[in-house]
Amino acid sequence: MNKAINVSTEDLRRTDAAHHLHPFTDFAALAKEGSRVITKADGCWLWDSDGNRYLDGMAGLWCIQVGYGRREIADAVHRQMLELPYYNTFFKTTHPPAVALSEKLAELTPAGLDHAFFANSGSEANDTIMRMVRYYWARAGKPDKQVIIGRTYGYHGSTIAASAMGGMTAMHGQAGMIPGVHHVTPPHWFDFGRPMGMSPDEFGVHAARELEKAIDEIGEDKIGAFIAEPIQGSGGVLVPPATYWPEVKRILAERDILFIADEVICGFGRTGEWFGSQYYDLKPDFMTIAKGLSSGYLPISAVMVGERVLEHLVGEGGEFFHGFTYSGHPASCAAALANIDILEREKLVDRVKTVAGPALQKAWAALGDHPLVGEARMVGLFGALELVPDKSDLSKRFAPVGEVGTLCREFSFRNGLVMRATRDAMIISPPLVISEEEIGYLAEKARKSLDQTYEALKAQGKVA
Repeated sequence: MNKAINVSTEDLRRTDAAHHLHPFTDFAALAKEGSRVITKADGCWLWDSDGNRYLDGMAGLWCIQVGYGRREIADAVHRQMLELPYYNTFFKTTHPPAVALSEKLAELTPAGLDHAFFANSGSEANDTIMRMVRYYWARAGKPDKQVIIGRTYGYHGSTIAASAMGGMTAMHGQAGMIPGVHHVTPPHWFDFGRPMGMSPDEFGVHAARELEKAIDEIGEDKIGAFIAEPIQGSGGVLVPPATYWPEVKRILAERDILFIADEVICGFGRTGEWFGSQYYDLKPDFMTIAKGLSSGYLPISAVMVGERVLEHLVGEGGEFFHGFTYSGHPASCAAALANIDILEREKLVDRVKTVAGPALQKAWAALGDHPLVGEARMVGLFGALELVPDKSDLSKRFAPVGEVGTLCREFSFRNGLVMRATRDAMIISPPLVISEEEIGYLAEKARKSLDQTYEALKAQGKVA
């Protein structure tokens, strides 16, 4: 590490291009441009190898709930590394950190989700759930119930099974699709309901009934589960209309279909509740958790399994042939336990609801007056700005899709703020510890980035 710090940015970029393949990247383009080299972090801030400072408006990748540099987590991992750095949980074996974390998760998650199966990422956890769903129905005497229904713009990971359940068509086009998965319209009013002339409430019911229609067309006897994020994060922070989840709950309650709540992004305080399922009063049979579970300090995820599934998964005996070398890794479990302790001790989930959330929501909503912004939306501490060429005619969108979002993202980095672009929506999801002063900085730099994007587009004749 010290050696890398003493190497110039140019040398680090050269070596990175020679040997490192990045996720979700045009490798040739990145090699030509050169990577941004992050060397240090503290609180809500990052520093690169040239000394530039950035407010991390994305909490890493939706995960640094308690902020960077928390010594409590590092110390807990250090102690665990010295005592038991690793042992597996195969062969009728366990260890204290896995026991303690599974008990704590049963306490925190919605009632009935009392068992945890550990993995290392949201992708692995959702792969696990696909196998569990199909295994469950086979043991329940209904082996034909194989189909998983997901949603367009859904994101459930990048392994083949997880990407198939998600609704990102670019991933499907790169060997990311498998049989037995179907997608329905997401509850994204701006992209789908608004063009049809529906109010948000009308569209919420319409989108839910697209699920009902798919069930009727495919056949309830063929469908194993519906998978959904309470709020679709990577898809663009898609906040469903108030009418959506009540109607989905009715539809699922009337049918013999399992419900998977993917809480990888919504979980651990992002909405102002511990989990998005609590925010919307959902009752999932499975819950996927990761990211905020350890605030990203070490890789860990879990599948929380409900009582209904356990009836056949545990009650009838028999081996479930699935697991990972690092399932319930002792150091990762120690990191998660220390992270949860900080969340509880500092009341960070309540802080999202009462302090940070309202302050950021007010500042974010004010950006809705910008000439580039067609919609500003936010729940808790994550939100999005839809960028449009003409606020007076929202039927018009930028083409090609994503080019303007990428431009705004680059201005944002230059201004010292990390924002993400999904299509032409600018997204933020800062650490839960963000201060009111930092919220002011975030809003100021976001507006500056919008202004610069607008001026660049104006020079190109793409906006009036």
